[in-house]
Amino acid sequence: MPRSSVQAPSSVVMIRPHHFTPNTLTARDNHFQTDGGADAASVARTALDEVTRAAESLRNAGVRVHLFEDEGTATPDSVFPNNWFSTHSGGHAAIYPMYAPNRCAERRQDMLEMLKHTYRVQDIIDYSGLEQDELFLEGTGAMVIDHLERVAYAARSKRTSEILLERFCTHFNYEPVVFDAVDAHGQSIYHTNVLMCIGTDFAMVGLSALPDTVRRRDVAQRLRWGERDIVDLTHAQISNFAGNAIELQGRNGLILALSSRALRSLEPAQIKTLVRHVSLLPLDIPTIEHAGGSVRCMIAGLHLSARSPQNA
Repeated sequence: MPRSSVQAPSSVVMIRPHHFTPNTLTARDNHFQTDGGADAASVARTALDEVTRAAESLRNAGVRVHLFEDEGTATPDSVFPNNWFSTHSGGHAAIYPMYAPNRCAERRQDMLEMLKHTYRVQDIIDYSGLEQDELFLEGTGAMVIDHLERVAYAARSKRTSEILLERFCTHFNYEPVVFDAVDAHGQSIYHTNVLMCIGTDFAMVGLSALPDTVRRRDVAQRLRWGERDIVDLTHAQISNFAGNAIELQGRNGLILALSSRALRSLEPAQIKTLVRHVSLLPLDIPTIEHAGGSVRCMIAGLHLSARSPQNA
């Protein structure tokens, strides 16, 4: 039997955007964003194709993909659903407050209804009303969650309220581990999941992005409590989205979904470490990456138990 892990979901949600464009409101603090190109219609078509192919690749690997369409023009970042909701073992889910006003409309009742119909959902805690208090916590972008050790890692930013993080960790029984993280130019990194990916037996993390050497040591030590191999990422690799990957349960075992660009940035020794634990599944999404996110941002993992087929 292929090995499984509570860290690696076998089902995911993805969004196929029909009018993709980088979000001008998030560019203020997302320094990973770049211009998507002058021909907006061509960019949108290419992005749609990239998501379609990525979903197909995941399905071919044995991952269950719930693919939703976004045909509107008001939600440019809808391709990144992991920011507005997350799911957790025991049938729990959370809905999050978003920093950019035009991201609030990404929250979709039809997706929540699908979750309740197809999976065993006991409760949904909705934090989104805290947007009125300017408290933000953008889901598994703001947090990288260790489901095995029950830890939520979070880099401080405008999109990560420590007050709300503490509340989330109390509700969902996680230990918060908070730190500062900056890019090669000393600018704060907007989301934790661009510099850190936690798998069952490995962790990819840009330790050099943590300027406090004591905190850097503490974070590395906490990751090693789970006896994981640490793949230390450089600033250049972080910029190429090497940290923005996700471990999933495939048909034949654990896989690591990451972008083709991210894989090209890794050194042979780092790849050798990873393939001891997972099969690598590169997804070609260069247009989507103009929006400042990559594969992990595109995938909302479902850590829920499926209902019986006759009820699903």
